[in-house]
Amino acid sequence: MQDPGRLIILSGPSGAGKSTVVRELIATCPLPLELSVSATTRAARTGEIDGREYHFVSSEEFAAMRGRGEFLECKEVFGRHWYGTPVAQVDEGLRAGKWMILEIDVQGALSVMEQRRDALSFFVHPGTREELEKRLRRRGTDDEASIQRRLEVAEVELTALSCYQFEIINRQVDLAVEEICRWLKQNAEGAKHA
Repeated sequence: MQDPGRLIILSGPSGAGKSTVVRELIATCPLPLELSVSATTRAARTGEIDGREYHFVSSEEFAAMRGRGEFLECKEVFGRHWYGTPVAQVDEGLRAGKWMILEIDVQGALSVMEQRRDALSFFVHPGTREELEKRLRRRGTDDEASIQRRLEVAEVELTALSCYQFEIINRQVDLAVEEICRWLKQNAEGAKHA
């Protein structure tokens, strides 16, 4: 019989390097990890493919999905676009023995932790506000007002750190990935002996 998968929540402030960490984790950690693909109402950016980065849906379709309770969590970001985690995709993966990774914002993570108490939760951040600001500026994707807004949101998000099981300071991607993988493997071993 197939061992059930585990739900993994990985979140933290914008600019913490979560996407890079998740990509490397999936590529190098020997567990059956799979990233849950969120739905969004924003338009695809150049190079993004529907179903890979996001499920791109219309505002009307998203609202209908919300109305039917098809999201594990969802929220409107900066009053512009909706993002949500489709519950069916997560549950299918778990039943198939996958360790489903939710790379979501802190608000969404807290909502999922409330519903799924067995989820493993990781808060990823760069260590200091100065480093976070440096990374946001280096990305070159935001104007000054957006950077300041992201830093303000990060200050609030950091207050939720104690709600997570694991704190990962992402100074170096390979070390952060190694640490997360080690915790996951320990959890897998513990589950076998439970």
